[in-house]
Amino acid sequence: MRKTTYLLPILVLAVAGLLSSLFIVDEREKALVLQFGRVVSVKEDPGLAFKIPLIQEVVRYDDRILSRDIDPLEITPLDDRRLVVDAFARYRIADVERFRQAVGVGGIPAAESRLDSILRAETREILGSVSSNDILSTDRAALMLRIRNGAIEEARALGIEIIDVRLKRTDLPAENLDATFDRMRAEREREATDERARGNEAAQRVRAQADRTVVELVSDANRQAEIIRGEADARRNNIFASAFSRDAEFFEFYRSLTAYQRALQGENSTFVMAPDSEFFNYLKSAEGLGGGISPEAAARIAGPAASSTSGTSEGATESSGDTSGDSGTGAGN
Repeated sequence: MRKTTYLLPILVLAVAGLLSSLFIVDEREKALVLQFGRVVSVKEDPGLAFKIPLIQEVVRYDDRILSRDIDPLEITPLDDRRLVVDAFARYRIADVERFRQAVGVGGIPAAESRLDSILRAETREILGSVSSNDILSTDRAALMLRIRNGAIEEARALGIEIIDVRLKRTDLPAENLDATFDRMRAEREREATDERARGNEAAQRVRAQADRTVVELVSDANRQAEIIRGEADARRNNIFASAFSRDAEFFEFYRSLTAYQRALQGENSTFVMAPDSEFFNYLKSAEGLGGGISPEAAARIAGPAASSTSGTSEGATESSGDTSGDSGTGAGN
């Protein structure tokens, strides 16, 4: 019983001492074993590690790639056009022992503060040696590489490896934005006015050419139409002349029948004319006044037209009784 009383506390102390001497190094971190503030061991491989309890302590640092945003920085390029640059950096702790010696107990916040100073100085130096057009063009990739290469050596003294430096934004200072926007707007409006003027000029040329083409086409079409119409009239006159010269009496008879058909058509027509007018010659007799065509031929040619107009002739003669002595003609519906 007495031995158990002594062994149990000793066993508990032994187990506590063993547990306090063991620690685990995660794969995402590196560890330093410190003894009275002095580095005695560096643990970079993940797994189980040992230390002396109560005497030694373990300090852990992140082994992943870290990001650091740099505060907006105002720079003045060679053309004195001030710019506000916003950048960020990617880095990792490459040498934890040197990192501990450089920043002490401040750790990552102290290291990032010194890293900011390095990057700001390199950014001012590199971007101040070129024009603003170079910064805003595709050459900025080469400028970012120069900033990274310039900061690598100084950052290595901190145990830090700079992986990349990027410019996120490159803007004008707030006090210059309005003036710059007004100037850009005026330039764009001037360019737009020039473009509209050139477009209107081109449109006027196209319209003038189109109007000229229309006039030429219409004039040529009218000329050809007049030529064709004249040739048709000439052929028609030749046909009429040939027909008239072949049988003048028949031609006069046919023209009279055509005049009757056109003048006396309609349901409610009234035709006023002197009874002895030559217009009624073939209504009174198939031979007319000249008598150059036989009644049989006239009846065969005129057909129903002559018979349908005979009644109309009598009505017209009766209606003309009230207007005897008139020499003119009239029509009414």
